Amino acid sequence: MSDRNATGAVAVAGPLLLGVRHHGPGSARAVRAALDAARPAAVLIEGPPEGDALLPLAADPQMRPPVALLAHAVDDPGRAAFWPLAEFSPEWVAIRWALAHEVPVRFIDLPATHSLALKEPHGDQPGEETGPAPETPETREASEEEATPHVDPIRVLAETAGYDDPERWWEDVVEHRSPAADATADALAPFTALAEAMTALREAYGDGGHPRDAVREAYMRIQLRTARKEFGDGVAVVCGAWHVPALAARTTLAADRALLKGLPKVKAEMTWVPWTHRRLARHSGYGAGIDSPGWYGHLFGAADRPIERWMTKVAGLLREEDRFVSTAHVIEAVRLAESLAAMRGRPLAGLSETTDAVRAVMCEGSDVPLALIQDRLVVGETLGEVPDSAPAVPLQRDLTRSQRTLRLKPEALEKELDLDLRKETDAAKSRLLHRLRLLSIGWGEPAEGRGSTGTFRESWRLRWEPELHVRVAEAGVWGTTVETAATAKAESQALAATALSEVTALAEHCLLAQLPEALPVVMKALADRAALDADVGHLADALPALARSLRYGDVRSTDTAALAEVAAGLAERICVGLPPACTGLDADGAEALRRQVDGVHSAIGLLVAGATPAEGLRDRWGAVLRKLAGRDTVAGVIRGRATRLLLDEGRLTEDEAARLMGLALSPGTPPTDAAAWIEGFVGGASGGGMLLVHDERLLSLVDAWLTGVPADTFTDVLPLLRRTFSAYEPGVRRTLGELVRRGPVPEGARNDATDHAYPGFGPGLDQDRADAVEPVLHLLLGRTPVPAEATA
Repeated sequence: MSDRNATGAVAVAGPLLLGVRHHGPGSARAVRAALDAARPAAVLIEGPPEGDALLPLAADPQMRPPVALLAHAVDDPGRAAFWPLAEFSPEWVAIRWALAHEVPVRFIDLPATHSLALKEPHGDQPGEETGPAPETPETREASEEEATPHVDPIRVLAETAGYDDPERWWEDVVEHRSPAADATADALAPFTALAEAMTALREAYGDGGHPRDAVREAYMRIQLRTARKEFGDGVAVVCGAWHVPALAARTTLAADRALLKGLPKVKAEMTWVPWTHRRLARHSGYGAGIDSPGWYGHLFGAADRPIERWMTKVAGLLREEDRFVSTAHVIEAVRLAESLAAMRGRPLAGLSETTDAVRAVMCEGSDVPLALIQDRLVVGETLGEVPDSAPAVPLQRDLTRSQRTLRLKPEALEKELDLDLRKETDAAKSRLLHRLRLLSIGWGEPAEGRGSTGTFRESWRLRWEPELHVRVAEAGVWGTTVETAATAKAESQALAATALSEVTALAEHCLLAQLPEALPVVMKALADRAALDADVGHLADALPALARSLRYGDVRSTDTAALAEVAAGLAERICVGLPPACTGLDADGAEALRRQVDGVHSAIGLLVAGATPAEGLRDRWGAVLRKLAGRDTVAGVIRGRATRLLLDEGRLTEDEAARLMGLALSPGTPPTDAAAWIEGFVGGASGGGMLLVHDERLLSLVDAWLTGVPADTFTDVLPLLRRTFSAYEPGVRRTLGELVRRGPVPEGARNDATDHAYPGFGPGLDQDRADAVEPVLHLLLGRTPVPAEATA
């Protein structure tokens, strides 16, 4: 029972229980109206009491939702939980109202010290329409896959009202209520009706299949009793609607304390962290996985005419993407959305009606632009902000300082970042991102860009996710700054590594991240593992990373002398052990070793180019390749690759290459072995197709062999050949097809380049074709052509 006093406030008998749905703009507006009407002496909110000290920060001008309370165990930072809040969350509205009116505000849910200690969180289950409860990183994926709870109260109410979609029912009844229409209504009426409905559901279904809710509700009742002793009955409680009957129930203090007896505890710390709309859109363990946070934020923020304003936003986005959308389109889309709502019996056009209208009017029936609207507007890329005064671990503060110094602002929207390592600022950005990767803080991931790894250019994809705050807290055990933490973790990993490839990868990371303090420990571990590992495959896998590390050292001006010595030693051991390792291999083993030969070949090229200990290494490697190319016991794919590498290096003449190919494709060679040799020689992205285009002798050898393969074995070699030739560019395949269709040209039939069998390919220079290129070349270079008489 309630009445209105002379001041206009509603006098309430007993505590005011405001049951809400988390992240609901209609619930948020209703809570604000109820608080304005009731003017409570204190506001209690479902949330962890450890957050009470952080509540004043909600009034800080730098605080911009969406944000979340983050709690983590001090001894195990990875054990963490979030309590997200958006601008349109009823709890956030209640917090802001209390702070603005200087009314005491507190959290009354089960403390994080208990919820973090439990194996599973006490959070509400998916589908339950309640206030915010913790979401843990460990259980998030599992909770997303859980079956629907035994009782979904909103679904039951929706079905009772004749709706087949609980979301649509809730939107019609609560979220889409017009503020103007509610101006003269009883501000408490919605909560009274919802409380009666939830009471009936609790009487019918009990705890709804969630017995742990009883523990949380017992703690909330104890906190409510304490507040009533301090402030009287003028207390407002903002909580999940499902919990309202339990908080209104008459129980004894002893009974509630008995439910809490023996709960495990851990020492916990709490702070505010930024959250994202995209994260709100993911279904999680507290039933807050709304599909359209951007749409809900619009409904909450739109003072009037929400549909018109929404269509204007959509039109602006489509125009930014160079799609023609006029004012007439906006007007027609609004009319269609309102007509659809009327036909479907809805009080206001919802997201489904506006989407249908946009598809029909602005997108011409196409769903392609709708994906953009869904991503940018319906969900949104909003990333919240928290004030600098919020508590944070020292590592987080150092990371924040580095981000500001380097102007690397965390953003929820994925973006590409190109770095030129010759510039000090870009080099510093690269070091920071590599150090964070070593600490398992995946803010940035290397990407394919205009340059490649190991050059002066790096490309990254950056995207900040709220969970990274937990990773920062976890990494805080290694140090108070990003550099010291990365150094300590690298040293620990070096000592714990058991495989040579692990240490070589770690050395590469240390050079990329420029951690000179960690390098001695890593290098000692690398030397120890390299001395003990006799597997040629392991050595071949490790060498490319070391060679790249040497190149990184050149780019970043790092002393890599010790690394060069280890790399040269590995290369020498590979040269000795590789030939015996290439015999007696099956097809998969041969292909794996072929890839390793490619890697070693590239690595030795880098070593010879920049490392003094590698003197004479190229000649020794060339001798190894000759052994591999000439031994019949070596797998065909490896012999073919060795021949090709020698030819590319100029260590093998075209005549010798043709001779080796002729031997490999002789009638006595099994077709599968011959096909493997061809794959090794001209396969992959190594330019083998252009080699066959320019050297008709090699092409004719392949053609003659292929036409001579017996029909009964052709199907055996076809997969290998298809894999080999399908990797060529379309233009190369077309040219090869023309050459094969034309067939070989008899000797003496050609008289010069102009009479060559295929235009553009011949033994001589086509002067006319060359002269035609010169003007274009001058144009590209921006130079003025020099008259011919001036060069005579």
